[in-house]
Amino acid sequence: MLSIQVIRERTDEVRRMLADRRTSAPLDEILVADERRRSLIQQVEEMRKDRNDASKAIGTAKDQDERQRLIEAQRAVSGRLDGLEADLREVEASLDSLLLQVPNMPHADVPLGGEEDAVVILEGDAAAGTEHRFDPPLPLAEHALPETEAALKPHWEVGEESGLIDFERGTKLSGSSFYILRGDGSRLQRALIAWFLDTHGRQGYEEVYTPFLVRTDMLVGTGQLPKFADTMFHAADTDLWLVPTAEVPVTNMYRDEILEQASLPVRHTAYTPCFRREQFSAGREVRGIKRGWQFDKVEMVQFTDEADSWAALERILEDALQVVRALGLKYRVLRLASADLTFASAMTYDIDIWAPGAGEWLEVSSVSNFVDFQARRANLRYRGEDGRVRFLHTLNGSGLALPRVVAALLEAGQLEDGSIEVPPVLRPYLGGQEALQPLG
Repeated sequence: MLSIQVIRERTDEVRRMLADRRTSAPLDEILVADERRRSLIQQVEEMRKDRNDASKAIGTAKDQDERQRLIEAQRAVSGRLDGLEADLREVEASLDSLLLQVPNMPHADVPLGGEEDAVVILEGDAAAGTEHRFDPPLPLAEHALPETEAALKPHWEVGEESGLIDFERGTKLSGSSFYILRGDGSRLQRALIAWFLDTHGRQGYEEVYTPFLVRTDMLVGTGQLPKFADTMFHAADTDLWLVPTAEVPVTNMYRDEILEQASLPVRHTAYTPCFRREQFSAGREVRGIKRGWQFDKVEMVQFTDEADSWAALERILEDALQVVRALGLKYRVLRLASADLTFASAMTYDIDIWAPGAGEWLEVSSVSNFVDFQARRANLRYRGEDGRVRFLHTLNGSGLALPRVVAALLEAGQLEDGSIEVPPVLRPYLGGQEALQPLG
């Protein structure tokens, strides 16, 4: 969350931030609650001092009548103090709840606007070994689409014809947002997950395997709750939620702990299925396996101090790009605009890969720096070399999200005999197999 000091001292800046994000938050209520809290704190502290002074006076009083008078006075003070302390607890709880509704402040380099106002900072073609960085960044509307290849089919056609994707039986099991991967399609997904984890391990991330259900406080810590409760799955009659991303359990691993600065940065990678109850419109943009209520993802998470977090953002971006390049795909990197940032993000890069059969870009990674926003909510701290305890900075990035990688590989790897070429980096994970074979 934003600190109350930022909201109090930079109120106009916070209001502009909300306008840039095209959202709202109860700033006026926060300021009123903050003023009430500070007034109560002052009254409580003064009354505690009066109580302590009265206790000392009682202890030194020699006259019994005077002593009794002081005791009665202290009882009255204690009664009023109990009421004020109860009021303070109530106001603090209300203020904390209000602060949870305020999004993070975007970095100064984040472009203003919505989804259409993102800028392209880099594009590449891994198969050709080319990459170009745009300086200054290129407005998204000016970025030309790659040439399409008419002979290539979209993955939903390839998947059905080859039997590698079973849409009909997936729908029968769970509804229209679900499908089944079969045969080599399923093996490709498993190979990708294992290769992603191994690659990030070599990049310096410690692999962790976390629960797929987390408590409410964990989702509050990373910023999904309370704002996005309607997009997640809650286990009835429990305090547990299915994870929307591995970011949630991994970021909260060090909740209420104090790390030593010498141990930073801490880097983790994790695989989880992800569950998101999103509303999808009908049509080509959601056809196939691009959008669903359940999908697999490998995540990278970093914990740093404030001095290193922006360099760490570039590091995570590069770590995700190494994976994309190794798969031999066309790709681009976007810097998202202010109204398209997630609630907790100060800056986000999206990595898109080109699906040549459908002729569209598919987002497979979001790489974000949250600065100390999540740390304040989850109480993530470190002790600096000077002995002071400060909030950590948290970052994460998809490395990568499935099944869109599967979709792009099915489209890009089509061979004349109906099989699908396997990228060389994945072949050891498929027993040396060079192509996915249709079922039957």
